[in-house]
Amino acid sequence: MTFLLDPFSTAFMLRALVGGVLVAVLCGVVGTWVVVRGMAFLGEAMAHGVLPGVALAALLGLPAVLGAAVSAAVMTAGVGLVTRRSRLSPDTAIGLLYVAMLSAGVVIVSRSRSFATDLTAVLFGDVLAVDQGDLVFIAVAVVVGVAVTAAFHRPFVALAFDPRVASTSGLRPGLAHVVLVGLVTLVVVASYQAVGSLLVVGLLIAPAVAAAQWTRRIPTTMAAAALVGALAVLVGLLVSWHASTAAGASIAACAVALAGLSAAARAAVGDRASSAPTPDATAGAATAPASAATAPAPAPASPTRASTLVLAAHPAPAHPTLDLAPPVRQEATPHS
Repeated sequence: MTFLLDPFSTAFMLRALVGGVLVAVLCGVVGTWVVVRGMAFLGEAMAHGVLPGVALAALLGLPAVLGAAVSAAVMTAGVGLVTRRSRLSPDTAIGLLYVAMLSAGVVIVSRSRSFATDLTAVLFGDVLAVDQGDLVFIAVAVVVGVAVTAAFHRPFVALAFDPRVASTSGLRPGLAHVVLVGLVTLVVVASYQAVGSLLVVGLLIAPAVAAAQWTRRIPTTMAAAALVGALAVLVGLLVSWHASTAAGASIAACAVALAGLSAAARAAVGDRASSAPTPDATAGAATAPASAATAPAPAPASPTRASTLVLAAHPAPAHPTLDLAPPVRQEATPHS
């Protein structure tokens, strides 16, 4: 037990654990939708896009969180503007702005010779330096993120499965997409202090990937992803303490390792289930009478009879559904 408890007897390690768990909860909730929507590249670009804002804030003596928020907002607005005003795909627009923002950050940093230590903290995080103010900020971000996710749950679900149905149902998929991008921005801004801008995507995606192997409902996946992320924080801090490694990188590496272990375990369970024999089917095949093999096949049903059976097996729904596909015209084939 001393192996587990001794590291957290110090105040800075305890604050790091609390801050990391809060970040894990926020990343688990938002990261589930990132995985469902396939927005991992946007999260990566947003994580790098905060660099110029943080660099400018440090040079001007302003709070780094303010610079990160402004930079992320510029990145979000730029992606939307380029996507709407040009023929570029969203991935291409994100890639261009990602390179532009990262280059601008490096240029700003290169103008100051005394910025190397701060840049390392921005890129790789310094969870051991989290203070009470950071904990309050992360806690507020968790409350806001969970509340917004709960309020937009239905639009997010509709947007993930069929944006056209979401639009016809009045769920405003465009607004839902903007809100989801804003949530990714909130995660990056709130988490870069703990795990850094380069590693925040690992904690954003890996726990959700690990949880999705075993769950089928979105809320359950969110809860499981938060637990996996919290476990990654705990194990990563213990590894950092006993092996003298970087805390943020250790946390991100543990999260990715848990995702790999979860996928491997799920594959093993699936292979075992698929290779298991089915006694009922084999017994039924073994005891089937020989006469069944020689019995004449039933006469094929007429088209009218077949359509009657299909209608009987699939009754009309209580509420009409919207069919967006055009009707198929049936044309008679002339007889020769």
